[in-house]
Amino acid sequence: MDSVFAVAAGIIRHVESPNNKSILLPALILMLVGWGGLYLIITETLPYVWSRWGFFLLALMAVTGTVLPVVYFFHLRFPDEPPADGNVIVRQSMWFGVYGATLAWLQLGRLVTVYVILGLGLGLIAIEYFIRLRERAHWAPPTDPDERTS
Repeated sequence: MDSVFAVAAGIIRHVESPNNKSILLPALILMLVGWGGLYLIITETLPYVWSRWGFFLLALMAVTGTVLPVVYFFHLRFPDEPPADGNVIVRQSMWFGVYGATLAWLQLGRLVTVYVILGLGLGLIAIEYFIRLRERAHWAPPTDPDERTS
């Protein structure tokens, strides 16, 4: 059982320090599966229930994969305190995917207006702001001298 925790700690430690390879490979896979799947669903299927749900899932994957390197770049360019780890970058990219898939779903009923676009966007930004605020409140600088970076 201890080996399971050791493996989990290794994975979490790896995610805490994202680099180009750990961001670009998942982004490329998400983009290829998402956009390729959307192409196949749009051109090869009829708009039944399961193909619609597949459309929304693939739209979420496509937008998330497309935005993931952009969010990573912004976190490199404008670092926070505490610095954003891999989980934050993926979560913020997924907010864009949720935003795009939700707008596509609302468009089915012709419910998308400028106010819906702005309200949904501002709501998701507020949720992410409060999540980051909570993370900053629980953050403490490392106390072990070996963990400090020079």
